[in-house]
Amino acid sequence: MKLSRRVSWFLVAFGVWSWIVWTTFVKNLWHDTSGLAFHHGDHASPTAYFWIHLTLAIVSTVLGTAIGVLGVKGLRALRRAADAPAPVQAPQQEQPVGSGQQP
Repeated sequence: MKLSRRVSWFLVAFGVWSWIVWTTFVKNLWHDTSGLAFHHGDHASPTAYFWIHLTLAIVSTVLGTAIGVLGVKGLRALRRAADAPAPVQAPQQEQPVGSGQQP
């Protein structure tokens, strides 16, 4: 499957966006003092909310990385195709019809 330049850049941007969004979310979750992520603000006792959202962040970051890698591979394939020299075809020798010569 060949990806267009536009689609490849979109996939790369999606991967970068996933990393930015989810790492920011986890940092904010870690510093939460409202009791939503940790019982009584104690980091030794995380809540179910914390574990669920940490799992979501990990899965989303892994998927974002995989999608970004596909985009990078698409861009590299496009670059290789653009840098590759055009194939040179050898001129074909024409034989007169009915000359009796076998190739």
